[in-house]
Amino acid sequence: MPEANIVLKNCGVIDPARLDSYLAEGGFEALEKASGAMTPAEVVAEVKASGLRGRGGAGFPVGLKWGFTRQAPAEIKYVICNADEGEVGTFKDRYILEGDPFGLIEAMAIAGYAVGAGRGFIYLRAEYHFLKDKLAGAITQAKEKGLLGGFEIEIYEGAGAYVCGEEMALMESLEGKRGEVRYKPPFPPSRGLWGQPTVINNVETLMSIPRIIKNGAGWFTAIGTEKSKGSKVFSVSGDVGKPGVYELEMGSPLRELVEDLAQAQDTKAVQMGGATGRLLPGAMLDTSLDFENVLGAGSVIVYNSSRDMVDIVHRNLEFLAEESCGKCAPCREGTQLMVVVFKRILAGKAKERDIEFLKELATTMSLTSLCGLGQAAPSTLLDSLSHFEDAYRARMKDIAGAVT
Repeated sequence: MPEANIVLKNCGVIDPARLDSYLAEGGFEALEKASGAMTPAEVVAEVKASGLRGRGGAGFPVGLKWGFTRQAPAEIKYVICNADEGEVGTFKDRYILEGDPFGLIEAMAIAGYAVGAGRGFIYLRAEYHFLKDKLAGAITQAKEKGLLGGFEIEIYEGAGAYVCGEEMALMESLEGKRGEVRYKPPFPPSRGLWGQPTVINNVETLMSIPRIIKNGAGWFTAIGTEKSKGSKVFSVSGDVGKPGVYELEMGSPLRELVEDLAQAQDTKAVQMGGATGRLLPGAMLDTSLDFENVLGAGSVIVYNSSRDMVDIVHRNLEFLAEESCGKCAPCREGTQLMVVVFKRILAGKAKERDIEFLKELATTMSLTSLCGLGQAAPSTLLDSLSHFEDAYRARMKDIAGAVT
């Protein structure tokens, strides 16, 4: 399949510092159509009909989320753009924000109109501080042109916590509290930021909205697969010839992304979705990129045959143990225990039962952790044991032999 041109349509085409450049490419026509020719309910219905699902990893239907928020009985509602993008190996949202900030602003205004929110927040990753002035300038230009009506958008910078990429922890941070997960229910559409109904979508998800409203849901549903509509943007890095940001139609094979576009060779494994994502062996490069198979937040890290899978998983687990907010015991204690076991493996002191213990611990964490960090923390571990278990046993045997 050829590269798609939906989310990244304006990147490299417009001048991201000039509103006139965005308007010349049809910018804000979708907002004008939504607010002038459609009711809020019709906008929500169009998004539902498009089949758009969240691009942050969970894949929740966007139209349903918007519908729940619109129907929630409250005078004050909020729209939040999750621009935290803290997942390991992900940099696609940065590219979008750099290249098309006006597109995000238009999308947030459409969301505000659809759900009845008068205020929006861009929760910006701490490492993206250099983008704050660019985003603020874009908001000011749109506001001075009268394009946002009464919708207000503020930028809030995070403090660099990985867990604040999770929507509940993000709201805690926005409220000035320590970034840690909340118990569910209630969910954000009914009781979110400061107890008010709230829509939270990430940058990539929102960037599809103006295209859907302008071109219609039917146009969007014609792209992708039966259950995964539209396109997906990927950040590709690692052992590749051409690292970068690529947009493909849903359902494209992983091989097209890794070998044809990023020009990887001798691929041993591909880590999909970051530290909490999936780990696929090179033999599975024909896997379809969609929600039915494997997708994640968009991070794609390629490893060649020189890489040690045990070391890679060990680094992932150390990172997750450090970034756990500590609120729930399964994640707080589980990630630390996994690191302890891995240190035994690396020191040549692990036993056969340690492998079984890791599998049991992974199952417990997946079933009982409060949020996606703990639930998905064992993902790369389980995949590595499934596809590269020999690497663990060889590593344990080699090191044990060296010790004795």
